Amino acid sequence: MSKTSFSRALTAALLGLALTAAARADTKDYEFQLVKDEAKQGEAILDVRLVDKRTSKPVPNAVIFAKRIDMAPDSMEEMTSKIEQLPSPEPGLYRFKAKLTMAGGWRLSLGAKVQGETGTVENKLVFKATK
Repeated sequence: MSKTSFSRALTAALLGLALTAAARADTKDYEFQLVKDEAKQGEAILDVRLVDKRTSKPVPNAVIFAKRIDMAPDSMEEMTSKIEQLPSPEPGLYRFKAKLTMAGGWRLSLGAKVQGETGTVENKLVFKATK
């Protein structure tokens, strides 16, 4: 192999490696975002988007495997409520039903797997329940 051929082959290999690495995402490239930062006290519907921060596009078909809702923002982390995942009304939007027993600050904690990625996307979202 000539020096020029070797140089071209090495350049092509490094370019391919760089492109492959750039295509991979990290779980830190994704985040959950509340659609609204307020909800009515009582039975509430909470909509959350999962977004790829690199493109600002919604991420569909994530598997939500962990969910918890509590009043940690008001220093009552032990005050939890039941939360149920509902069918998604559109790709990248995840809907939950929760009973917000008191007005005040609530925290929604979510854990999810994004298809094609390793690791877990985890976020804690804070919102307010109003009367």
